[in-house]
Amino acid sequence: MVYSYFPGCTLRAKAKGFESSTLASCEVLGVCLEELEEWQCCGATFPLQIDNSFPLVSPTRTLASAKKAGRELVTLCSACLNVLKRTNHVIREDLDKREKVCAFIEEDYSGEVEVLHFLEILRDEIGFEALARKVVAPLSGLPVAAYYGCLLLRPPEEVGIDDPEAPKVLEDFLLALGCDPVDYPYKTECCGSYVVLQPGEPAMSPSRLVVESAKSRGAKVIVTSCPLCQFNLDYAQSGSVERGENAVPVVYFTQLLAAALGFGEEILQFDGHIVPPGLIFQSVGVGGCGGLT
Repeated sequence: MVYSYFPGCTLRAKAKGFESSTLASCEVLGVCLEELEEWQCCGATFPLQIDNSFPLVSPTRTLASAKKAGRELVTLCSACLNVLKRTNHVIREDLDKREKVCAFIEEDYSGEVEVLHFLEILRDEIGFEALARKVVAPLSGLPVAAYYGCLLLRPPEEVGIDDPEAPKVLEDFLLALGCDPVDYPYKTECCGSYVVLQPGEPAMSPSRLVVESAKSRGAKVIVTSCPLCQFNLDYAQSGSVERGENAVPVVYFTQLLAAALGFGEEILQFDGHIVPPGLIFQSVGVGGCGGLT
C-alpha cells in the first residue's frame, strides 16, 4: 500500500514523536508513505472569509502536487486533514474560487485527490482485526480516553471520518491494541484551540475540563491526533506536574500503536511531553519502554 504523504509543519518541530512512531509502525504494517516532493504549511486553520481566496493557495498547491504523484494523500494531523479536505471541497464546488486559485498557482486542479487520515488507513485498508494480530506488546488493561476534538470530525459533510456525535474509530483502534477505551462526555469538545495563547485562567478552562472529564472516568492516558490538542491538554496539567499531583499523559495515537508493535524510547520520543508517559507504559509491561520515565 503506497500513499502520498503530507507531514505538515508541527511534525517536524514539536510533534516529532508523532511522525517517528507512524513511520516505524508503517514498516511493520506494510504501508509506504511517500512524502510529497514539494509541500508547505497548510495554513493551520481553514479560512472562513467568503471573499478571500488567497488562504486557499497553499493547501491547493499541496493537493495539486499530490495529483501529479497520482496517489491518495495521507496526513496525520487533524488540523491538516481539516484544511486539506475543506479546501478540496471548495475547489470541487466553487468554480470561481477554483479558477482564481489555480490561475495564481499555475496548476490545473479540480479536486481529484482523495485526502485520507492515517486512522482511515488502519480502519479501512488494514482493518483493526488484522492490526490486532500484529501487536506484540498488547497494552492490556490500560484505560485510555480517546480525544477527538473538533477538526477530525467537523464539518461532517466535508471532513468527518466518523459520526461527529458518536465516533468510535479511536475506540475501535484502542481495542485492537488491547486497551480499555474510556467513555467520557468531553471527547468531542473543543480544547480551546489558539485561545490558550491569551493570558489568564479562562483560556485554559476548556482543556482542563477535557482532562478532568477523562480522569473522572478512570483514564490513565489520553490519545489524540492533533498536535495543538496534545499541547493544550498536556500544558493544562503543568501545574499538577510541578506540584507532584496526579496527571494524565497525553500521547498521539501512533505512539500507542508503535509501543504495541514493540518499539521503544527512540521511536516514541516522549521527551517533549510535559506529563511523562513512560511510567504508564511500564505499568502494563511494555518491554520496549522499560527505559522511559
